[in-house]
Amino acid sequence: MPPPVLRAALIAAALLGGCSGATWNNPYPASETGANILYSSFSERPKHLDPVQSYSENEYALIANIYQPPLQYHYFKRPYELVPFAATEVPRPRLYDAKGRRLPDDADARIVAYSDYVIRIRPGILYQPHPALAKDAQGRYVYHGLKPGDLDGVHAIGDFRHKGTRELVAGDYVHQIKRLAHPRLHSPIMQLMSEYIVGLKELAEELARAKKAPDEAGARDGFLDLERFDLAGAQVVDRHTYRVRVRGKYPQFAYWLAMPFFAPIPPEADRFYAQPGMVERNLSLDWFPVGSGPYMLTVNNPNRQMVLERNPNYRGEVYPAEGEPGDAEAGLLGDAGKPLPFVDKVVFALEKEQIPYWNKFLQGYYDASGIASDTFDQAVQFSGQGDVTLSEDMQARGIRLQTSVATSVFYLGFNMLDSVVGGYGERARKLRHAITIAVDQEEFISIFRNGRGIAAQGPLPPGIFGYRDGKEGINPHVYDWVDNAPRRKPVEAAKKLLAEAGYPDGRNAKTGEPLLLNLDVTGTGPDAKARYDWYVKQFEKIGVQLAIRATDWNRFQDKLRKGNMQLYFLGWNADYPDPENFLFLLHGAQSKVRTSGENASNYENSEFDLLFERMKNMENGPERQAIIDRMVEVARRDAPWVWSLFPKDYALHHAWLRNRKPHPIANNGLKYQRLDPALRDRMRREWNQPVLWPVALGGALVALSLVPAVRTYRRRERQTARSVIGE
Repeated sequence: MPPPVLRAALIAAALLGGCSGATWNNPYPASETGANILYSSFSERPKHLDPVQSYSENEYALIANIYQPPLQYHYFKRPYELVPFAATEVPRPRLYDAKGRRLPDDADARIVAYSDYVIRIRPGILYQPHPALAKDAQGRYVYHGLKPGDLDGVHAIGDFRHKGTRELVAGDYVHQIKRLAHPRLHSPIMQLMSEYIVGLKELAEELARAKKAPDEAGARDGFLDLERFDLAGAQVVDRHTYRVRVRGKYPQFAYWLAMPFFAPIPPEADRFYAQPGMVERNLSLDWFPVGSGPYMLTVNNPNRQMVLERNPNYRGEVYPAEGEPGDAEAGLLGDAGKPLPFVDKVVFALEKEQIPYWNKFLQGYYDASGIASDTFDQAVQFSGQGDVTLSEDMQARGIRLQTSVATSVFYLGFNMLDSVVGGYGERARKLRHAITIAVDQEEFISIFRNGRGIAAQGPLPPGIFGYRDGKEGINPHVYDWVDNAPRRKPVEAAKKLLAEAGYPDGRNAKTGEPLLLNLDVTGTGPDAKARYDWYVKQFEKIGVQLAIRATDWNRFQDKLRKGNMQLYFLGWNADYPDPENFLFLLHGAQSKVRTSGENASNYENSEFDLLFERMKNMENGPERQAIIDRMVEVARRDAPWVWSLFPKDYALHHAWLRNRKPHPIANNGLKYQRLDPALRDRMRREWNQPVLWPVALGGALVALSLVPAVRTYRRRERQTARSVIGE
């Protein structure tokens, strides 16, 4: 054993030996230094990666970059514009009457029996390398006849030795549309699409029968071979062309063609994953997709990380050359014409806690971040004019801020079937208007959302056709136009309306009883309680008592279905950027109680409903705008909602991440983003310099503490030497 002084020297050398320029707290392998890898995170395990089932934002963050629907949204243009993805062009529906005669494009929806969408796919598109597509020298599928034991040692797609690919064809899109009707997959849009796609409902019934009779043709070993079943509403025209037939005139169907529900799935993938033993090993489309998009999922470990890597077979798409005004000046069009994608790999790490995630972003270990309420003041500040700017610390780090209004709406709803807050007479309307004025949305946004939102004037958020801004866009029942801006009517106006409704000072004018209303909620915890207490105080301003009735989500849904509530909270995120996708929330035919639809307020107004039927199938233009204006006016007058807010998204990214622009509808923006790994490494080293003085101080203290031991050691050595000499 070396003497104490030598041991101390070795310890000091080990401690200081790490000062080679590499950061000590880097959570990533040293081999990734300088690599073209984008680092992101996720907080909750994606439940479905099969595009026929997936319908959540955290799932779309992955599969929208893996699969290739026929259409996509232009990355830069606003209003939102559909452009080709796998298709050669955006299809225009061909309209026909009940006798099969072709109609003009502007034909009245009332005489349109069906619409044909003929979609041509670009030749030459290839799937990602995948074992489901691997073939041997004789052209036989390598892994389509697995026997017991063949899956020993196989736990991920990467464990299969052989992989193959093939060209994307029209039949793959038809196959996916059939999968909507599969009785085992339970697609969330099956019910809606069965109302439009001809024959889809009948196919679902046929597949259900086949599932119950597995020995009949078309169903073997529990596997339904969809190639054996026909679907009248989805037909292959030729190798690269297919046709989808929908009932009536439904122009919004083009938006669905940009969603993963209509992305292609090769039939070979279903056969491959249906083999015994696959599901038990989490080998399925829900865990390992098979796509033709720019990225492929190579690691699916929901307890640690998810990894997307560049699809080596992806080609043919280039960076956009056009945008909206200001994009070129912001440097967003500098990569025009360059092949996509730019980033080689995207690593999503599991982060359940906000503070560690935020600290890693500040250290440069995540390339982009949202802003939580706890860190908002650290990141953002407001100027005297109310403008949003980054804090000095964020600016010093070169961090960039981008804001956008989400295509979402949050609202406090009235149950129009309730005997107190519901109904369509003057008394009920004045009561609802009084409450709408009293609930100060601007204050709510300031207190609970750090200013991240816009007070709603109606059901349509900014960015959606039909939305009106400025003076012509205000809700005159709740706001006045003062000094070139909307100003909420004073509480006195709400009290006056309440008295006219029969509740002076919040009491029933006939009985003297206080007006007590019930609000059903599902949120729990201190943050939720603070919000509910705030709402109670808003109602107290006009003398109305508000009782908060907390319940779980299932019970809440049951109350909505049965109409057993007075007030409730809900929100809606747009499936596609069309006013129909918001206004249908107030359509009588969508009544929650009557039809189990999405109209949770059970609002029914004959004028609104007739206008909705006219508006929903129209192309955007002045006539449609005029109809929407009238619909919004009717809804504002009846006030089935307390028009609450449109959320505003704040996003941060580091200077080394380029080509970022928020897109509330599209989810496939990874392919446009570009990194400067050298700049990132340099900034990481600068921001994560080890603090060495505690190490030096500790080493000095260790050395001082060893002095007595060293002296004792030397004294014993000398005594031993003298003893030996003496002998």
